[in-house]
Amino acid sequence: MDGRSSYLTLGEKLCSVLFPLIGICEAVILGFVGCCGDLRRQPDRKFDYSFTDFVEISRNSPFTVNEVEALFELFKKVSCSIIDDGLIHKEELQLALLKTPAGKNLFLDRVFDLFDEKRNGVIDFEEFIHAISVFHPGASVEEKINFAFRLYDLRQTGFIEREEVRQMLNAFLLESEVHVSEAILEAIIDKTFEDADADMDGKINKTEWKEFVLKNPALLKNMTLPYLREITTVFPSFIFNTQVDD
Repeated sequence: MDGRSSYLTLGEKLCSVLFPLIGICEAVILGFVGCCGDLRRQPDRKFDYSFTDFVEISRNSPFTVNEVEALFELFKKVSCSIIDDGLIHKEELQLALLKTPAGKNLFLDRVFDLFDEKRNGVIDFEEFIHAISVFHPGASVEEKINFAFRLYDLRQTGFIEREEVRQMLNAFLLESEVHVSEAILEAIIDKTFEDADADMDGKINKTEWKEFVLKNPALLKNMTLPYLREITTVFPSFIFNTQVDD
């Protein structure tokens, strides 16, 4: 087997994990749990969500009212960790996930940007619910495909470009402390675009992305977090505080 074939073999394997950002999304939930400890109800102070609001949010999400309440307790803990204003700032998200509010992390930056739908530099509770709803087992494949596309569309141009894939792969390899040669990195990118860039214009559009993912369903494997179906079991201390019995 020649060197080029060896590169493509490794490239094909690494292409299957070309979505490290999904792991950060899962860590948003698990990291919050780790930093929050006891989820007994806290004084609302900066929060003005009522039970009626929870019902309305539930109607527009795959979560039950009970689960929305549980997620709200979690949200409150994180959003008060640095700035007590009822909103999650990037430093608070980073503190919850990385245990430090300082430093720069490309993966975390991308997740924060997607959660921050209003583009105002903070995440409110409804944005939080809407974002994690994509990872619910009940969310559609279309929603998951679109979210994954947006993760890699770093420049928000409506395309995934070679340089964006290179940037994400470099960040992933750095975070994972994996070292590969420039030749292997190029082979991985070449293989990705060979498979996904149907019109060979050097960028992947949304239609090409959808077709690529549908042909490779394993790419969406981590886009579904099974425990979101019964989120209250992740937070056992919450079940004694809920206002409803689902």
